Amino acid sequence: MVFSSLLFLFCFLPLFFAGYYLVPRPLKNDFALMGSLLFYAWGAPRFVLALILSSTLDYVLGILLHRYHGQRRTQNVLIGISVVANVSLLLYFKYANFFVGQLNELLSSYALPPLAWSAVALPIGISFFTFHKLSYTIDVYRATVLPAKNFRTFLLYLALFPQLIAGPIIRYHVIEKQFADRSHSWEMLFSGVCRFCIGLAKKILIADPLGQVADVVFGTGDATLSSSHAWLGAFAYSFQIFFDFSGYSDMAIGLGKMMGFSFPENFDNPYIARNITEFWRRWHMTLSSWMREYLYIPLGGSRVPTWRCYLNLWTVFLLSGLWHGANWTFIIWGLYHGLFLVLDKIFWLRFSDRIFPPFRLMLTFLVVMIGWIFFRSDSIGHALTFLRTMLSFTPNLDPMAKSAFDLLSNRSLAMLILACLLSFLPALNWPRIESRLPWVNSAWLRSPWPRGACACILLVIAAANITNSYFHPFIYFRF
Repeated sequence: MVFSSLLFLFCFLPLFFAGYYLVPRPLKNDFALMGSLLFYAWGAPRFVLALILSSTLDYVLGILLHRYHGQRRTQNVLIGISVVANVSLLLYFKYANFFVGQLNELLSSYALPPLAWSAVALPIGISFFTFHKLSYTIDVYRATVLPAKNFRTFLLYLALFPQLIAGPIIRYHVIEKQFADRSHSWEMLFSGVCRFCIGLAKKILIADPLGQVADVVFGTGDATLSSSHAWLGAFAYSFQIFFDFSGYSDMAIGLGKMMGFSFPENFDNPYIARNITEFWRRWHMTLSSWMREYLYIPLGGSRVPTWRCYLNLWTVFLLSGLWHGANWTFIIWGLYHGLFLVLDKIFWLRFSDRIFPPFRLMLTFLVVMIGWIFFRSDSIGHALTFLRTMLSFTPNLDPMAKSAFDLLSNRSLAMLILACLLSFLPALNWPRIESRLPWVNSAWLRSPWPRGACACILLVIAAANITNSYFHPFIYFRF
């Protein structure tokens, strides 16, 4: 079950919130837990038990870590068990197929028989709830948070359906108090509905049409791919992944508000970043925060010699790339971003201040877009061929081949233009512009009616498109 399906929108969602608002306040957490487990079981019934059992282990370890506070040797053993258990599950479910495949390729190169192996199914959202569990036990180990009061609360923290599948990654202390005491108001409900509708529109109306274009281009054979096709595919995918993932985050934050929760923001106009360092402060901010807190700083951060600092950055982004998927392309993508972060520290942050700001923004976007080619491609060879074609600036020599504009329908062209405007317009000096447009701050525009009307219109248009358009699952569901 996905947020952008008719089953979720017109069956699960109304039934869940009808029950959620009808049950007494002391039972809302229990109802939310049952609904979240049902939501997860709908798409992955085999893995619900694995989620519960692994959560039980971390809950018990959290209690023991708190009980043996001050006994460092015992605590080190307990936190080691938590890290090994969670990382082992992630390695098995997410990377076993990849590792065995690579080993079999190596064996075949020496004319040796391959290993017999049955492919392992990937539990939906395992990367996200693994990070949630690790942050919880590590924070208890550091004594920055107390253990959950009961197992139901801890399981709800992990399984809460808005953020279970694809984030945002929420540390326990951020919403700890909200499990015990949170407000349910019409204002929160209205704000949540509007945010959810905006996220749904991003996904259905912008990301999915651009995803169709990207799929066609990246699926085109290398021999028939022209430079213009490659540029179009790279642009389309860059905006697809942003509006797809930020749309999911908007929906998750909106659903959380409808339940009285305040989730952290996950995106802050990343395509107006002036360098890669700023890009990672704006893109998937909860993942960047997690990596900084639990990997970069423990490795020494920037408090170590310069070469170690650079090595730490590369290590963090190597692991970040591997976290995104079991493929060499993700590893190269992580190392690629790590390289530009190192270059930022060496000279670019100082030098780029002399560059005309719009050009600096476009240059950063180009760097990010090239990185997305590795992220989207099935293999490194495909990515390099795609990139070589893209930078060759040569037309397709096949007279029967379609031009790049032929791949764009009126709708996808309009959505590509809209995606550009929504991505880059925030770079403008809006306070200065608004000062010249007094009607922008009128009382009517600041009232809830325009937002409510826009949300309803977006919901109706998105729902109509769901029934008629090609289905694209959320990109981050596979992580």
